[in-house]
Amino acid sequence: MNLGGEAGAYGPALAGTEYGEVFLERTSWTSARLEDGAVRDIGTGTERGLGLRLLTRENGRVLTLFGSSQDTGPQAAARLRKRLKPDAPERGPGFSPARSNPARCRLDPATIPLARKIALLHALDRAARELSPLVRQVTALYGDRTIDTRVLNSDRADLRQSRISATLSISVVAEHGTGLQTGTEVLGAQRGFELFDNDAAPAAACRAAARALAKLNAPKAKAGEMPVILAAAAGGTFIHEAIGHSLEVDHVQEGSSPAYGGKEGKTVAPETITVIDDPTLPFQRGSFIFDDEGVDAQTTVLVQNGVLKNFLYDRTTALREECASNGHGRRESFASRPIPRMSNIYIAPGKDDPSQIIRGMERGLLVTRMGGGQVDTASGEFVFEVDEGWRVEGGKVRHLVRDANLLGVGPEALRSIDRVGWDIGWGIGTCGKDGQNVAVSDGQPTVRMPRLVVGGSHD
Repeated sequence: MNLGGEAGAYGPALAGTEYGEVFLERTSWTSARLEDGAVRDIGTGTERGLGLRLLTRENGRVLTLFGSSQDTGPQAAARLRKRLKPDAPERGPGFSPARSNPARCRLDPATIPLARKIALLHALDRAARELSPLVRQVTALYGDRTIDTRVLNSDRADLRQSRISATLSISVVAEHGTGLQTGTEVLGAQRGFELFDNDAAPAAACRAAARALAKLNAPKAKAGEMPVILAAAAGGTFIHEAIGHSLEVDHVQEGSSPAYGGKEGKTVAPETITVIDDPTLPFQRGSFIFDDEGVDAQTTVLVQNGVLKNFLYDRTTALREECASNGHGRRESFASRPIPRMSNIYIAPGKDDPSQIIRGMERGLLVTRMGGGQVDTASGEFVFEVDEGWRVEGGKVRHLVRDANLLGVGPEALRSIDRVGWDIGWGIGTCGKDGQNVAVSDGQPTVRMPRLVVGGSHD
């Protein structure tokens, strides 16, 4: 990967500060959207740039100076340094030999003709519509991205990595007597076009259509407080929203995470719950070799057997507490400053048999597919849509329900979990925070919460 100039030429921009870094990035992408049988909004492009960040202490506070440029040369870094902090020495730190981590995939999306990517979207449209004439609309989004980054910092590091990812999102709307119902499926990973070079994509389109069609004849979910089982197939939206954001330590330092601030070493969940954020997992959407500040990726145990052990740090928040970053400084692009972010967060599998968890439920809701959601980090209150949920009675799955959502308070819901399965399922997404979006994955086993509010029908 050839990105930027000779390492030593960037040194003067970093000298004379508590910490400094030059972040170089080149991103190439392709995107396309199909709707109403036509492919539109086709985009492709390349962007490159440089971000310079300097951290200093003033009156006991950590001061951040940051600027960016679309020029990746050493002269651009020098100009930014002069504007941000004019007292740059003539010489800067030397650099260790470069460490490079190239992307690996079988079919580089950059080598796949655009016509083949568009043909894939048309194939999804056909697969969904062939299931039933009740399918009214199919929307499919394709995207691939190659990101090359380089971090040069005052720790003398010269670190380079490349990441290739591909995603496909399918939404199907069916219409009949109960009105409109929707089913969605998402495929994505740090993989190349081989992710779609089989029957996986058409099968996903068929699953989305089948779910929308099934909900047309499903009764509305009954509203009320009841036991809820989140199947592993539902993915980890719950853990991401209910606790993940609250463990990004900037929220704790700002006082906007009262449920976990000052609770390190204390019990915050049942003994059966262990929560981990791990950017080292192969192929997961949120993975990396080193973070956007040049800190090596590492597995971080946040909650161990119910006890709060750690938070997610970047260099700035670590400097405030005079500790080491654990490699969770991430940024949307070279034009953004890094902040503490999740990567691949999950609840570790437990010991319960998932089928026995269901058989042990007398009456309640089984969620096998989560929809969108939102959470208030300060209060912990959340609302999640249920894309696929089932009525359980007498320990048996009785029938599909529609129009359900889940309401609760994250820390309370986490503490209430009384069954943890030995399985695990994953979901992917794009997480937003402070105006920045980054790729993430989240996972969980089958878990049961004895009392959770389900929004639905009062009939």
